Amino acid sequence: MFTGGNATIMVRDFERAIHFYTEVLGLDLLYRAGDEWAEVRTDGLTLGLHLWRGHGPAPGAASGISIGLGVRSIEPAIAELKQRGIEFRGQVQDNDNVKLAFFGDPDGNPLYLCEVKPAPAHS
Repeated sequence: MFTGGNATIMVRDFERAIHFYTEVLGLDLLYRAGDEWAEVRTDGLTLGLHLWRGHGPAPGAASGISIGLGVRSIEPAIAELKQRGIEFRGQVQDNDNVKLAFFGDPDGNPLYLCEVKPAPAHS
């Protein structure tokens, strides 16, 4: 039934958003329609960047949605992103199944890194 999809992120400054998601995070730019819409992608995740013009949720609004980016190992990913100017919020959350690190894009939209831990071996 479905042919694909994306999570749309509303942004205030389109060029700044393109730079952040492609140059800072390193996602691939798949498609761009002027200064209104672009699609960026990493394996298994497509994000739509949409210039906010007063319609839809405001950029950075707490709307109950955040976007997780999977990583193999969270500590080196955090170190690399910090070198690129990203500030993380709080400490890494480490529980039985995952490690999580929270940050935001330039508009304050919530993003996080997620390292899924291997399942414990059963004896």
